[in-house]
Amino acid sequence: MALSIEDYGFIGNCETGALVGRDGSIDWLALPRFDSPACFAALLGESENGRWLIAPEGVDTTVERRYRDDTLVLETRFKTPGGTVAIIDFMPMPKGDENAFETISLVRLIRGESGVVPMRFEAVFRFDYGRIIPWVRRHERGLRAIAGADALILDTPLPVEGRDMKTVAAFTVAAGEVIPCVLTWHRSYRPEPPRLDPLRALSATEDYWRKWAQRFDDAALDGYPVWSQAVRRSLLTLKGLTYAPTGGIVAAPTTSLPEYIGGVRNWDYRFCWLRDATFTLYAFLLSGYREEAAAWREWLLRAIAGVPAETQVMYGLRGERRLPEYELPWLGGFHGSRPVRIGNAAHTQRQIDVFGEVLDAFYSAQLHGIEPEDDVRHVQEALLDHLEGHWQLPDSGIWEMRGPEQRHTHSAVMTWVAFDRAVKSVEAFGLAGNAERWRALRDAIHAEVCTRGYDRERGVFVQHYDSHALDAALLRIPLVGFLPANDPRVVRTAEAIARELTVDGFVMRYRTEEAPDGLPTGEGSFLICSFWLADNFALMGRFREARALFERLLAIRNDLGLLAEEFDPRAKRFLGNFPQAFSHVGLINTAHNLLLPEGPADRRSAQ
Repeated sequence: MALSIEDYGFIGNCETGALVGRDGSIDWLALPRFDSPACFAALLGESENGRWLIAPEGVDTTVERRYRDDTLVLETRFKTPGGTVAIIDFMPMPKGDENAFETISLVRLIRGESGVVPMRFEAVFRFDYGRIIPWVRRHERGLRAIAGADALILDTPLPVEGRDMKTVAAFTVAAGEVIPCVLTWHRSYRPEPPRLDPLRALSATEDYWRKWAQRFDDAALDGYPVWSQAVRRSLLTLKGLTYAPTGGIVAAPTTSLPEYIGGVRNWDYRFCWLRDATFTLYAFLLSGYREEAAAWREWLLRAIAGVPAETQVMYGLRGERRLPEYELPWLGGFHGSRPVRIGNAAHTQRQIDVFGEVLDAFYSAQLHGIEPEDDVRHVQEALLDHLEGHWQLPDSGIWEMRGPEQRHTHSAVMTWVAFDRAVKSVEAFGLAGNAERWRALRDAIHAEVCTRGYDRERGVFVQHYDSHALDAALLRIPLVGFLPANDPRVVRTAEAIARELTVDGFVMRYRTEEAPDGLPTGEGSFLICSFWLADNFALMGRFREARALFERLLAIRNDLGLLAEEFDPRAKRFLGNFPQAFSHVGLINTAHNLLLPEGPADRRSAQ
């Protein structure tokens, strides 16, 4: 039976990551970076697209799995009638002279714990998302697979052999035995990398993650051990989704996991969105991770450097701007959800709200002591000059709709944020510029939103000007300080969303049947939106409702504490790309909003 999204665990090394199923199969791995073509792509089709299975023979097996303490080292334990075996999966942190070696390794340790367990090994090595079958030959370490610029070395003592274009082995593991399997990718035209000692690598990898986790400042969560554990796991996941060489944070390590099973809302999320900037800053800063917050701010600055008119909503891990979208027809898609897409055409859209997010991120970073470089001031001034002449344009909005552009209310609110933070930057930090003109623009935008983005008959804010549709993005109005949370218009909007835009209490982005987004209807609830609703309740002082919703969100995490982009409340399953950085950012910030005297929502709205 095909696995569900929640059946996967995530391992990574801050450059790329892999998804490991509870059946012992690695079904997704892109090499050498998150956004590279996949070596294992069975997640998006048949196993022949690339996978690596190590599991007991037979089906009478009980599976337990966990992360080893505060790490991204995953341990899957199989209990069989004949004994128990554990598979320990991890990716060592890259190191060494990059000029000589550019390598990524994935280690699988097979450890017998009791009895004697018959095992099977099956590896299907493929490149370019399952399209290229490499040339596989025996190697002094085991096997070597090569095609074009890519090479894999499988280092293992197992008696592997080729069969039907696969690498297979049948073996047993007894109590006390540890059998290593190390898969190392390298450039085929570079020297082969040195052999990896898997047990030393395990120790070093665990040490790295534990030391990183020790920096977590969990004083605010004292007395809430379940919440503290959830936040800690979310922070580790967020760190694992960081591309260490640049500080960029990938939205998710996967592409085309569907927002609706069998549907076409399948997008590539292996990029960095500007929209995540301020929320991510607060998630790191309030948890004690100042270095990560500063690195993210620096990535942001480099990515948007240039002409403001060319600012995009998303960039590649290293700041790449060309992210062309195309389809892979040879992949059948997750549970038949097609097409499978690589790249993201939304990078060409106009989404005016990102200017507010960027300016708020710069302001928030400086407010919390992350001093800007001179370039930050120049970039801010250039962005504001551009926005002055373009804030009234229609756009595709926060949800990147592929239908007609509109004057989205949320986008207008975020242009208000841009000029509001500009005024405050002049007052607090001496940013050059005409504060009086920016203040006048801020006030004009505020008045326009409260008139054209507001349905007087219903008493609620609406998705776009002169419409009647609700939109979960309107929950951000009090979170960014546009209006206080106890303003009757805000209260009525939040209550309407909670009443009309939820399924079993989980918030939808909008009603797809009502919005002209250019795509067929149907999708799950967006988890970040449910966190925003909890934040609204907290700001209103309705802590019982906020905590109840937060607890429900914690309860839908998978057994490893991970969240996807969406949740199907009816089928009780994850949807969308996984694990999703923004969902984990929402968890971290909402926990702080519920426990800190001044949580991130309170701090941001009071700026």
